Amino acid sequence: MAHSLPNLPYPADALEPYIDKTTMEIHHGRHHKAYVDNLNKALESQPALQSKSIEELLRGFKALPEAVQTAVRNNGGGHANHSMFWEIMGPKAGGEPSGDLKVAIDAAFGNFAEFKNKIKTAATGRFGSGWAWLVFDGKALQIYSTANQDSPLMEGHAPILGLDVWEHAYYLKYQNKRPDYVDAWWNVVNWKAVAERFAKVKK
Repeated sequence: MAHSLPNLPYPADALEPYIDKTTMEIHHGRHHKAYVDNLNKALESQPALQSKSIEELLRGFKALPEAVQTAVRNNGGGHANHSMFWEIMGPKAGGEPSGDLKVAIDAAFGNFAEFKNKIKTAATGRFGSGWAWLVFDGKALQIYSTANQDSPLMEGHAPILGLDVWEHAYYLKYQNKRPDYVDAWWNVVNWKAVAERFAKVKK
């Protein structure tokens, strides 16, 4: 079964003024679509892999045929990362987490402010393109960054929150001011969606 581009869960202009409509349209309709199209093309010669979910492909990355590893890493990772990215954002969002997620963040990082600082350090410290992540490693929460479209799923970790710091995610509005984009991004984080992701994997 071919992989498909998910619909945005809100209108393209719903995250204004923090993320502009044009960026959302290009980011989703061109960049994410290209990852999906290229992944499907790469898997055309691998019938045994076509029925696997994107999560299965990435978790089993090291066992994949060498001929498709690069395509799955780049395009499969891009598909998985962006599918999550759209889901953990939303209009009239922001604020702070609550419940079990808040408890886990405080336990791992001290408090919410320190957590935000660590995410910002991971995001702004990533040279070139990549992502800053909050992941669950099976025991606790971790923060780190990855290059390009590498997914924490490839390391056996569950991504809970991810911040895209490729320039195409912010350059039209923020130009080279990545720290400003990171600061603004907290206003669109849908903590309910992040908490639901955490609840699914911590059992």
